[in-house]
Amino acid sequence: MTQNTNLLLQTRTQHFDSLLRLQFGAELDGFDLVYESYGSLNASASNAILICHALSANHHAAGYETAESTKPGWWDICIGPGKVIDTDKFFVVCANNLGGCHGSTGPKTKKPGVTKGCYGAEFPVVTVKDWVRSQNLLAQSLGISCWAAVIGGSLGGMQALQWAIEYPEKIRHACVIASASKLSAQNIAFNEIARQAILSDPDYLEGSYTEADLVPERGLRLARMLGHVTYQSDAGMREKFGRELKSGDIRQGQNVEFQVESYLRYQGSSFSKSFDANTYILMTRALDYFDPASEFDNDLVAALSGTHCNFFVTAFTSDWRFSPQRSKEIVDALVTAKKNVVSTLIETPLGHDAFLLPIKRYLETFGAYMRTIEI
Repeated sequence: MTQNTNLLLQTRTQHFDSLLRLQFGAELDGFDLVYESYGSLNASASNAILICHALSANHHAAGYETAESTKPGWWDICIGPGKVIDTDKFFVVCANNLGGCHGSTGPKTKKPGVTKGCYGAEFPVVTVKDWVRSQNLLAQSLGISCWAAVIGGSLGGMQALQWAIEYPEKIRHACVIASASKLSAQNIAFNEIARQAILSDPDYLEGSYTEADLVPERGLRLARMLGHVTYQSDAGMREKFGRELKSGDIRQGQNVEFQVESYLRYQGSSFSKSFDANTYILMTRALDYFDPASEFDNDLVAALSGTHCNFFVTAFTSDWRFSPQRSKEIVDALVTAKKNVVSTLIETPLGHDAFLLPIKRYLETFGAYMRTIEI
């Protein structure tokens, strides 16, 4: 049965011939960004919104790629006609980040100057700042001189924050959802465990697995399972799974599989078939390295003092991966810097993944803010 949808998409690729110098000194002599757009750009190009994706997402943020598709984009609850990010009002763009594995130039891309073989682990380190600079080039190619808003959750929220700092004249609103101005030591530790799971997979082959027609599936599965647990809360997992069994008899201790075990294995297996291991390593490192205050003597207030846009900052009570305290640090710095900021804290047991879910209060407050944006 086909889906009845208001958004059918066409994926586009924008090629850039110009040299891109990355933050840590490496250079890319041309690159591609794959993106999707929703809605129509108005005559003054004043209604454009950029959606920045999180770690494991991509450019397919909303709608359906074909009339036969059964799974919408990862933020379909928020993007579309009449929704929080209303495509009857806004022209919405979402790009697969540089270094991604869904079409943009990254580790899976053929390496220039070689007859065969891709970049693999030799793809240069990229940072949130590099992503924002490449997105700015995409904006220029689309005729957009200033975004009405840049919006993102988690790693996407970091990009929205960097946009406000890097290009203060090119953004009117920044929506920073379930995010942080830098990762905690605990967060960095989780990312390193996930990377080690991949690096220790015998099929990883020091990042050259593609040439050997292999995939480090075990490592990717473990990395995703670990990550997925941290995106949930204890209360949320207890409510969803409890100690329910999938199979076996716990009284006999034979062939026992809990529902939560089955769920995690499914998530890990599905992820290992759709995501690239080198990209996962690259993006978790970008997460770890993000710290805009480090360029301002570790003063977040100073880092945000040059911003001109209005801010919407949202956190979720049960999110321990990007806790409400991390959002409060951003809000406190913005208030001290005398910036306009709306801050909300949403009560929910659903953990970090709450920003992707149809939580009534969240959609109401987010939607109320979006309706204040003039075009």
